[in-house]
Amino acid sequence: MENANTAPRLPRKRRSLAQELVTVLSEQIRDGQLKRGDKLPTESAIMDAHGVSRTVVREAISRLQAAGQVETRHGIGTFVLDTPSPSGFRIDPATVVTLRDVLAILELRISLEVESAGLAALRRSDEQLAAMRAALDALNESAAHAGDAVASDFAFHLEIALSTGNRYFTDIMTHLGTSIIPRTRLNSARLAHDDQHHYMNRLSREHEEIYEAIARQDSDAARAAMRLHLTNSRERLRHAHEEAEAQRG
Repeated sequence: MENANTAPRLPRKRRSLAQELVTVLSEQIRDGQLKRGDKLPTESAIMDAHGVSRTVVREAISRLQAAGQVETRHGIGTFVLDTPSPSGFRIDPATVVTLRDVLAILELRISLEVESAGLAALRRSDEQLAAMRAALDALNESAAHAGDAVASDFAFHLEIALSTGNRYFTDIMTHLGTSIIPRTRLNSARLAHDDQHHYMNRLSREHEEIYEAIARQDSDAARAAMRLHLTNSRERLRHAHEEAEAQRG
């Protein structure tokens, strides 16, 4: 019988396993499973728990360090630096349940992620660009096989925040979590009266334009591509919201 306390093993697909591990550990910190001052499990323990290599674990911890969530004390271990206070800024995913809620989240994301994309274009490293590419490849693979693309979609946007070099962009994105992706709450393709395959292809093109602008370090184009991507999502859902309101009226 499986031990209920065993950590969920990460899917062994072609994706950024390091970013998947970052997401899991960040959620444990955000949810209070790992508290300020707690020592993270050893590299070997994390490898066994999640079925990943030592290289993946070290990369994930490096990203958590860059985000200001943990610090490594040589010869001692890695410790949690910050656990968000319940009274602090946080959006409970359970409250993001209506079209109006999702639209409000998209408005917040536009104000945040447009500038994040511009800064990422100027500051990203080759390793961070490779992590974005891996997230997009995983997203495209999931879409091609009708899989759950939410984790890789969020990983792409979180990697952009990490690439700004500004921990506060990363903090806000981590607090928001996967609830920022409309598909976690709604069937966006159906609401937009679009075929699921066509809808995912359109999202893929929008993501690729963001990636390409960041790759060539064109900050203005990166901002424009991110604004277009998020505005398109907002407008698709806004039209659906208006239709729903009209039907109720």
